[in-house]
Amino acid sequence: MRVRVEVIRGDITKSRVDAIVNAANPSLLGGGGVDGAIHRAAGPQLLAACRQLGSCPRGEARVTNGFNLPAHFIIHTPGPIWQGGIADEAHVLADCYRNSLQLAEKMGCRTVDFASISTGIYGFPLPRAARIATQTINEVISENPGKLRRIRMVAFDGETENAYKQALSAAYFNMA
Repeated sequence: MRVRVEVIRGDITKSRVDAIVNAANPSLLGGGGVDGAIHRAAGPQLLAACRQLGSCPRGEARVTNGFNLPAHFIIHTPGPIWQGGIADEAHVLADCYRNSLQLAEKMGCRTVDFASISTGIYGFPLPRAARIATQTINEVISENPGKLRRIRMVAFDGETENAYKQALSAAYFNMA
């Protein structure tokens, strides 16, 4: 069965899926943007669970329960801070998507929703981040057809939605 990869506009804290992927910071203790929104919506149990996990290096992934969210799990992955492309940011960003999907598979997830990683306060250029995300997702699912059935990029605004739709379209065109 083929994995559906889609882009939608919405609020990731409302996603009814097996796992959402949080664009976290390395402390895992919440912050601004989507990370803060996920922490607020999930409730104080999330902060307690993240404290028990400790920190998470950029590009790696950790998992907690979804607590008050409709998602069963939250996969936390700290993305790279954009430094002009000189600090291996593209590789670290690809690792965020790869490691998150591998962890989702390990947890038995079939549906996963991603936030846009590193494109907010971390400053990663949106079109480039979208290309890296969609290419990495396609690589992972073509190398390892497993339990995953649907992966969505959840965009919070029109600019993000359009960037991911363009990148997804290009990724599928290049795979043909």
